[in-house]
Amino acid sequence: MRKLSVLFAAVTMLMTVGMAKAQKLAALDYEQVLSLMPETKKVSTDLETFSKSKEAELKKMGDTWQADVQKYQAEGAKLTEAQRTAKETELQKTQQNLQQMAVTAQQDLNKRREASLKPIIDKLNAAISKAAKANGWDFVIDASALIYKGGPDATAAVKKELGL
Repeated sequence: MRKLSVLFAAVTMLMTVGMAKAQKLAALDYEQVLSLMPETKKVSTDLETFSKSKEAELKKMGDTWQADVQKYQAEGAKLTEAQRTAKETELQKTQQNLQQMAVTAQQDLNKRREASLKPIIDKLNAAISKAAKANGWDFVIDASALIYKGGPDATAAVKKELGL
């Protein structure tokens, strides 16, 4: 019985080692390849332009609001109680609108980023799949997630697939 257990353990161990060797792994620096793609550079430029235009618009509106606040502070003593209350309400509403516009601008930027990057990421993932099939890799893992990398590097193959 003991010999049978030892034999079973040895066979199981050999099968496990055989299966582990049958699976080929490769690492890929995903962010590096993504950043090298010309489409990504164009999207980054477009998003930066959009972001700067929204920031400029918000700054202009914020400066106008700040000027209104300063004007109110300077002339507030001359106003009646009803006029002060109305002006304070108006200033608070404007401030809330500015904050909401800032949130909306950030959401718009995020939506644009996602929509713009999706086709680029799909193209990169297709190139990774093609390179993996061509090189016989069963798994391609992002190199940033690895603590130790001793196997093949898929970065060059994927770059070649993308023409970079």
